[in-house]
This record gives sequence, structure tokens and C-alpha cells, in this order.
Amino acid sequence: MARGLLFFLLLSSIMSTNYARNETQRSSLLSFALTLSSPSLNWTSVDCCHWEGVTCDHDGWVTDQGSISKEILDLSYNRMFGELPLFIPSSTCMVDLSNNNFHGTIPSSFFRRARDLTSFNVRNNTFSGSIPSSICLHSSPLIRLLDFSINKFSSNISGGLGKCSKLQVFRAGYNRLSGPLPEDIYNATTLEEISLPSNAFHGDISDEIVNLTNLTILELYVNQFSGMLPMNMGKLSKLELILLHFNNLTGNLSMLDFSKLSRLTKLDFVSNQFTGVFPTSLYSCKSLKAFRLSLNDLDGQIQPEILSLKSLSFHSLSASRLSNITRVLNILMGCKSLKVLILSNNFIGEEMPNGDGIVDVDGFQNLGILSFRGCQLTGPLPVWLSKIKKARGLGFVL
Repeated sequence: MARGLLFFLLLSSIMSTNYARNETQRSSLLSFALTLSSPSLNWTSVDCCHWEGVTCDHDGWVTDQGSISKEILDLSYNRMFGELPLFIPSSTCMVDLSNNNFHGTIPSSFFRRARDLTSFNVRNNTFSGSIPSSICLHSSPLIRLLDFSINKFSSNISGGLGKCSKLQVFRAGYNRLSGPLPEDIYNATTLEEISLPSNAFHGDISDEIVNLTNLTILELYVNQFSGMLPMNMGKLSKLELILLHFNNLTGNLSMLDFSKLSRLTKLDFVSNQFTGVFPTSLYSCKSLKAFRLSLNDLDGQIQPEILSLKSLSFHSLSASRLSNITRVLNILMGCKSLKVLILSNNFIGEEMPNGDGIVDVDGFQNLGILSFRGCQLTGPLPVWLSKIKKARGLGFVL
């Protein structure tokens, strides 16, 4: 009898606690909704876990407090507009407000109550002002994803990201951000992706980047970064994408060792100020599918080792002082996966080989685009060009 009474009292306590928590969450979400200027949400049910855009994840029993509910607030693609509400249930673990029309600033106070927040996504809105720098000082130590891309954020990114001990993805591309990268970003050693394209960042990429041993994606293209790439960058063996095109980076590329980047699939250094000869260590990157080194100050020749890149489908070496077109084509015809080949502004004044010096006139069987724009080649169009079966329309630009 006593045991049954104890169970009844415990159950009553749990139900009461769950009801109180649900009411608190419900009130917070209603306060959130009232601040929005947007199409009405279907938030009429007594249980807020059944509301449109709200998902509750029950993690199980914990001590005597019943089931802990963590909310996912997904209001993406809802044509919402207005300023970011300050009301958010403290147990919310994911907030997705992407692809709406929210505007105004994001105050640090928004994060102070969200102790369980793991993901915050406001991609493709019109937020402005500064990106909050104290997210991991005032809010959840569990944050793993921050996406501020495609907004109107400006000014520098202040320090603070280094306190995000579990941060894996940081995106803030296509804004108006400037200044150098915050030094403490290199302390966020769990980072797997840094995506900051199309801003106005400047300064060097620090040697401290070698601390980010989990980094797989580095997207810093269309900025104003300058100086030499860190000599130790090749030690980041998990890198898959390195996109640094359209910056002001300098240095001798042949001094960099890419041989340990076995997972690298795409490298883009177009339109920088790199010098030296072609970095032959790239031939060790067996997973490489695409690389562009055009519009730099490189001087070198393509080597037969490029044939070891079995997955190579896109190759661009425009304006790289290449010569001996017959030799280059003889080598590249062996790249069986090649679909796009851009060799513009090379071989100046050379004669287009007519087939006599071409080892395999049946090569390039997957090639769709071949560009010799600006090469000023002489002689008639060779017959072997017509044997490239997958050439698309105006794929040949002479």
C-alpha cells in the first residue's frame, strides 16, 4: 500500500512538472509569435510540441524531474519578417529561421537563456549590424552550427568563437564583413567548416590554422586576403575543399606541400598573385576532382604524373605560360575523367597540332568543354577535334 501511494505521488509530481514546463514553453513561444509580422502560424493546440515548426525530442527519464523535452524551432521558408524576437524557450536546442525576411540586429541577449542550443541558422535574411561575438560566453557550450550567411552583417568579427568548444560549422558568407579573421577562431579546434566567401576580409591567414586538425572545408573566396599561405597548411589532412579564389594571396606555390591531403577533391586558387612553378605535390592528392590555378604568375609545365589523378574532371590553367601544345595534349588526353579543360592564354603563336604528333586521337572521350581562348594558335582546325564525341555546342573556344 505504501509503495503504491509513493508511486502515485511521484507520478503526480512528474505530471505537474511536465505541465508547468509545457506551459512555460508555450508562453515563451506565444510571446515569440506575437512579435512577428508574418503569416499566422498554426499554434492553437494545447501542447506546443504539436505546433507548426516546433518539434519536441524526448530524451528519456532523468532523476525525479520526468522527461526532458528539447524543442526544435524550424520556421524556415515561412515568409516571416520583422525583428528577431527575444523570447525563446530555454530548452530549445535548434533554431532555424533561414530563408525569411527578418531584419535588424541579433543581440547577444538572445542567446543567454538558450543553454541547450546546438544549432542557430539565420541564412538568407536581411539581418544587419555585427555578428554576436559572445554566443559561447553567454549561451550554450553545446553550439555546433552557426550560419549567418547571405545577410547584411558588417564590421569585424570580434573575438569569442574560440570559446565555442564544440563548434563544427561556422558560415557567414555573402555579407559585408571586413577586417582580419579573429585570432581566436584558431582555438575552436572542433571546426570542420569555415565558410566566409564574398566579404571584405583582409590580412593574412595565420599559421595557427594548423590547430584546426578537423577542418574539411575552407571557403574564403572573393575577399581581400593577402600574404603567403601558411607553410604548414598541408598538414591539415582532412581538408576536402580549399576555395581561395579572387584574393591577393602571394608566395611560391611550389614551396607548399599538398602531398598529405589525400581527401582533397577541389582546390581553387584562381586570380591571386602566386608565383613559382606548378606544385607537383598536387599529383599526390588522389581524390582531386577539380583544380584551378589560372590568373596567377605561375611558370611551369604539366607533368605526366597528372595521370595519377583518376577522378580529375575539371582542370584550368589559363595564363600559366604553358608551351609545347602537342606535349600538353598528349599528356592530358590520358585523363579519362576530364570533362572541362581550360588552357586559355597559353601556347601563344604555336601551331595547333593536326594529329601527326598526337599519340591518341581518340582521347578526351568525356570532354565537354575545351578552351584555347587567347592562345593565338595558327593552322587549320584539326580533324581530331571532331572525334571528341561529348563536346557541347560552343565548347571549343579558339
